[in-house]
Amino acid sequence: MDKVIKQFLSQVGAKNQNEPEFMQAVTEVAETVIPYIVSKDIYYGQNILLRMVEPERVVSFRVAWIDDNEEIQVNRGYRIEMNSAIGPYKGGLRFHPSVNLSVLKFLAFEQVFKNALTTLPMGGGKGGSDFDPKGKSDTEVMRFCQSFMTELFRHIGPNKDIPAGDIGVGGREIGYLFGQYKRLKNEFSGVLTGKGVSWGGSLIRPEATGYGVVYFVEEMLKNKKKSIKGKKVIISGSGNVAQFATEKCIDMGAKVLTLSDSSGFIHDPSGINHDKLKYIMDLKNIQRGRISMYVKKYPKAKFYSKKKSMVSPLSCSNSLCNSK
Repeated sequence: MDKVIKQFLSQVGAKNQNEPEFMQAVTEVAETVIPYIVSKDIYYGQNILLRMVEPERVVSFRVAWIDDNEEIQVNRGYRIEMNSAIGPYKGGLRFHPSVNLSVLKFLAFEQVFKNALTTLPMGGGKGGSDFDPKGKSDTEVMRFCQSFMTELFRHIGPNKDIPAGDIGVGGREIGYLFGQYKRLKNEFSGVLTGKGVSWGGSLIRPEATGYGVVYFVEEMLKNKKKSIKGKKVIISGSGNVAQFATEKCIDMGAKVLTLSDSSGFIHDPSGINHDKLKYIMDLKNIQRGRISMYVKKYPKAKFYSKKKSMVSPLSCSNSLCNSK
């Protein structure tokens, strides 16, 4: 069996050199799935996994936009349309400096399995750009999103490929992207998820992922005859998922001690309550400030910069690892 797995990984690796994130995901799946495939005669000669690791389509494009100093900036945009065997491509858009082909292929590959597990007719895809929205004005983000969608729009559609948000792509960015799509296509269609409720979005969509994390944890604890009530909780991040995970933890009687962003993390020994969370939501969603500002509002809390030792399993891969 080890020989079969190594042969498969060698074949895939030869076609995907210098893509460590993608190969890591493929390796983890192959080691689990190949023994099952080999044990079933029905799959003999079908090379199912070999077909699944090869994207149906990879789109890469230039995104030129004008900053507030009237200087033209250039980023690279991507859309990985990985697999549409059971439905149109579905997966988020990520705007972050770490975005490259390897990262997006890794995310798109895993998205195929995640979407299939919902039992809904959705394929898998992923996209984004190495653009960093942090520190950019609203107008700069708008110009970038409009330029990005001016290329992307020809590759997506409600029955073809439905992007969503991810790191760096929240309600603001989805709004700019959808507005440009609507302008280019002259139609109001459900081509993007994560829209505002007043313009085609779904109720409880913002809360869904964060709440879901806590519900999942509660079910795990129930299996051990325990409950989240009364537990001290360490949450990383301070974006959409972290905010609503914090809210649900508070509602269920847990005490949330930490939140973080790329600059570091805060520790509030008295716990983050609803009033403090309301401040954090305003800080991150409206002011677009750093989590370190929390300690100015609540001086009993402490801020630890990124230079300190820190555990931060955000939405990025390999956030937790063995370190020497």
